[in-house]
Amino acid sequence: MPRSTSINRTARATLSGAIGPFVAEPMRASARARSGGSTPWRWAFAGLITGALITTLVFAPAHWLAQGVWWATDARVQLQQAQGTVWAGSAQLVLSGGQGSQAQTTLPGRVHWTLHTQRLGVALALQADCCLHQDWVWVASPSLRGVTLRLSDLLPAQPLVWPSAMLAGLGTPWNTLQLQGALALSTNALQVQWHSGQWQFDGAALVHAQDMSTSLSTLAPIGSYRIALTGGAQPTLDVSTDRGSLLLGGNGQWTNGQLRFRGEASAAPAHADALNNLLNIIGRREGARSIITVG
Repeated sequence: MPRSTSINRTARATLSGAIGPFVAEPMRASARARSGGSTPWRWAFAGLITGALITTLVFAPAHWLAQGVWWATDARVQLQQAQGTVWAGSAQLVLSGGQGSQAQTTLPGRVHWTLHTQRLGVALALQADCCLHQDWVWVASPSLRGVTLRLSDLLPAQPLVWPSAMLAGLGTPWNTLQLQGALALSTNALQVQWHSGQWQFDGAALVHAQDMSTSLSTLAPIGSYRIALTGGAQPTLDVSTDRGSLLLGGNGQWTNGQLRFRGEASAAPAHADALNNLLNIIGRREGARSIITVG
């Protein structure tokens, strides 16, 4: 082998040994930066994202809840001019005939709410100066088969009272009847379940329709009525007259999630003429009676 080649190899080896530590150490430092050295930055970024999410949840604006209610009810129930957060806020309650409907009615004053989580669900407390004497609490609990909504009791002495004129916002037939009067709702162990694609009811609810009148009759009031909902395997709906010139009665039952109701209306003899037009509209006339069917 030529002497010059041997010298070159020896020189390269010597040079490599001399500069090797200076090259290797930066490479090892770079590797450490790529592996463990960036960990603090990753934790900082994760903490930033987590903090942002928590802040968003805690201060989620009330209009997010309003949009959820609008979507869930197909715009029939609306929370307009919402203020505050999802967890504590207020809004004007509006009833509507649905998307595209021009009919709307607004509950006097504002509805206030507080929302908080609990072990297996969420609890919603509703307040309304116009209509409630105490908080009305709804507790929603999810399960594998659906959702159960439990409502706190409204005692007959302190019911939810709201104007029947609100119903006109829901469209037909309420906007035709244009009812006036007060609706007083009391509940007892009422809960609503959405299981296996169907609604189920348990407990009881009672509505007193007090001193009702309608634009379809010159007689005012036409009467006061009781509408009773009783839950169970086949929930029932019963309508009866407390007092008045328009006599209403009937009963119905929910079967496979659909209400089938049959009732009849008639007029006290002294006010038959004043109620004749109303009887023609609310049902199918059979002589002096008007037959009301649903489902």
